Amino acid sequence: MTKLPVGWIKTTLGEIANTSLGKMLDRGKSSDENPRPYLRNINVQWGRIDQSDVLFMDISPDQEERFRLRDGDLLVCEGGEVGRCAVWRGGNEYIAFQKALHRVRPLGAIEPLYLRYLLEDLSRRKVLDSWATGSTIKHLPQEQLRQLPILLPPLAEQNRLVAALEDHLSRCDAAKSSVSAAGLRLRRLKKRLLIDSVPLRPVAGWRLCTVAEAGSVDLGRQRHPDWHSGPDMRPYLRVANVFEDRIDLTDVMEMNFPPPVFEKFRLREGDILLNEGQSPELLGRPAMYRGVPTDVAFTNSLLRFRADEGVDPEWALLVFRRHMHAGRFSREVRITTNIAHLSAGRFKAIEFPVPPLAEQRAIVSRTKEVLAGLDRLSDAIRQVERQADNLRASLLAEAFAGRLVPQDPDDEPASELLARIQAERAAVAPKQRARATRTRKELAAPPTRVTGDNYQQEALPL
Repeated sequence: MTKLPVGWIKTTLGEIANTSLGKMLDRGKSSDENPRPYLRNINVQWGRIDQSDVLFMDISPDQEERFRLRDGDLLVCEGGEVGRCAVWRGGNEYIAFQKALHRVRPLGAIEPLYLRYLLEDLSRRKVLDSWATGSTIKHLPQEQLRQLPILLPPLAEQNRLVAALEDHLSRCDAAKSSVSAAGLRLRRLKKRLLIDSVPLRPVAGWRLCTVAEAGSVDLGRQRHPDWHSGPDMRPYLRVANVFEDRIDLTDVMEMNFPPPVFEKFRLREGDILLNEGQSPELLGRPAMYRGVPTDVAFTNSLLRFRADEGVDPEWALLVFRRHMHAGRFSREVRITTNIAHLSAGRFKAIEFPVPPLAEQRAIVSRTKEVLAGLDRLSDAIRQVERQADNLRASLLAEAFAGRLVPQDPDDEPASELLARIQAERAAVAPKQRARATRTRKELAAPPTRVTGDNYQQEALPL
């Protein structure tokens, strides 16, 4: 077992904080007589609370205090990305919280930001996963949260540690934000380059035709349970395989294709595949089939464009990338069950500029060269973002190993802090029990009525 830093103790979250789940949302019982703002799981992000979309629910006056957040409360996500948390800094402003969140109220003046950063460290190291339940959607039950092991330093060291983390991480976040902004500018530049590389205005020596006039368009074979097995199994590509200028072969499925049917849907090198069904902004996402894998077909979630003589397939790919980024395909959208579709008929009617072959190839070559440079810059930006993320993880790990700030032997040990919290809880417990007993007696007492001029109370029959 790793030796704890001087003055630290190992405890559990339930021993150093009060925890509770928020109010369950029940629209069927809502009277709308006392609408109050409340926070949901989606409002709580790592280290910040997003109040741009705060909803209201009916909370009766006698429950307002129970679900009220106080300044310094730590909100922890119970489901989804379990453990994601932020400290509420709303002052006296009233706001409640929903059942999808835990409210953690630290005791003994424990620094809530210390617990916030500790939970992020536990999340990054996958420790929280071992305390969560569920397979598809993770949940962190309240009992599990209370039993979560906590390494607790002295109060003074908590404050020094939080100050050091805030200083280091703010610099790290600023650098990452700057790099991410550069990445956004690069993506915009790439989009502009693709749009401008294929002008639709009249150009001397070019002809403007339709997609149908530049090549043939076909929809792939429909999938059917009867064809999931058979004597003529062949690989096929579907929408999940086709990305912009890239075909992903990590998950290629097979279907039974009798020889005549296979020939109809068989891909040839140079065929362009486009997503027929997608989200609107990705509709028509194109990639070229470059011969790998061999002997492969495609399904009706994809459109196939096969260029005629006089149209270079690389030029066709550039035209379709231009149309996707310019939103040209999305103008032809038809939406069914929240999926946008680009029908073969509408696709065929879209404009398709055709310069002379030599000019097609020259434009493609120049564009590829510039895109390759932009891709190298994008790779460098992603590398810096990964390094910034690794640096953050290392800073958190060092902090909770006791190596980020020095220990001070004059600090009050965390063991004394814990003893004080336990004593305070023990003193409060009898008062809480007495209050609960009085409440039960009041609820059990028979109702009374006032009689006579002297206002004498008389018990009503039950």
